[in-house]
Amino acid sequence: MALKESLNRFKKQQESAQSLLIGIASDRATSTPRPAPAVTKAPAPAVKFSNDTERLQHINSIRKAPVGAQIKRVIDLLRETRLSYTPEQINQECYVDVNANKAVFDSLRNNLKVSYDGKSFSYKSKHRIMDKKQLLSLVRKFSEGIPVIDLKDAYPNVMDDLQALKASGDIWLLSNFDSQEDIAYPNDPRLPASKVDDDLKVLFRGIELPRDMIDIEKELQKNGMKPATDTAKRRALAQSQGIPSKSKPKKKKHEITKRTKLTNAHLPELFQNLKN
Repeated sequence: MALKESLNRFKKQQESAQSLLIGIASDRATSTPRPAPAVTKAPAPAVKFSNDTERLQHINSIRKAPVGAQIKRVIDLLRETRLSYTPEQINQECYVDVNANKAVFDSLRNNLKVSYDGKSFSYKSKHRIMDKKQLLSLVRKFSEGIPVIDLKDAYPNVMDDLQALKASGDIWLLSNFDSQEDIAYPNDPRLPASKVDDDLKVLFRGIELPRDMIDIEKELQKNGMKPATDTAKRRALAQSQGIPSKSKPKKKKHEITKRTKLTNAHLPELFQNLKN
C-alpha cells in the first residue's frame, strides 16, 4: 500500500517537471531576440604633413637642377669656406648628393678649381697663398707683372691685401690696355733698375700726338686698343641737342730762347736748337 502511494507521488513530480520544461521552452520561442550591440570602430588617425615641407621642396629642386648648377653650388661652398668636405658633408651643407649623381661626382673630380684626394673635395686656386706676406712674395717673383685676375681667388680677402700693398708702396697696380685688367707689379728696390737707351728716349720724345681727339682714338684703334672715350658720338649727340662745341683757340707756340727759364735742364737734348 505504501509502495503504491510512493509511485503515484513520483509520477506527479515527473508530470510537474515536464510541464515546467514545456513552459520554459515556449517562453523562449515567443521572446524577441535582442539586437547585438553595434561595434564602434576607432577613427583613423588624420594624415599629418611635415612641417618641413618647404625645406624638402627646396632640396628636391636642387637635386633636380642641371649638373652645371649643382657643380657651381658645390664650388661656391668650397671657395667661400676654403675647407675640405666629404660627399656626405657636401650633401649636408648644400644638399647636393654627390654620391647619388655620377655626372656631378665625375665633373667635380675633374674640375680645374677642385682638388680631390680620394676622400674629400677642396677648392684649388691658381696660386697657393694664404695671407698678405705670401701675396707680396708672389708678386715679387713676377718682375714683368702678374694679372690680378689670377690672384682674385687665392683667399677670401686677397683684394683688400692688394690695395693695402699698393697704399704702402710695396706694389703697383696698373691697367693693361689690351685686356682692361689690372696688373700687379713689384716695387722692390732690390730689383735691378731698367736702363733705357738714349736713342729710344729721343724717339719717344719726338713723337707728335694728333691735336684732335678723334684722330687719337683712331690711332688707338689702329694699334688694337680700345679708347675709353667716343668723341665722334659725343659731338654728334651735342649737335643734335643744339649744344655748341667748345673749340679752344690755338695758343701761339712760344719759341725757347736762352733767356727762357728752363725747368727741364736734366733733358739737354730738348734744348739743342735754342735760338740766340
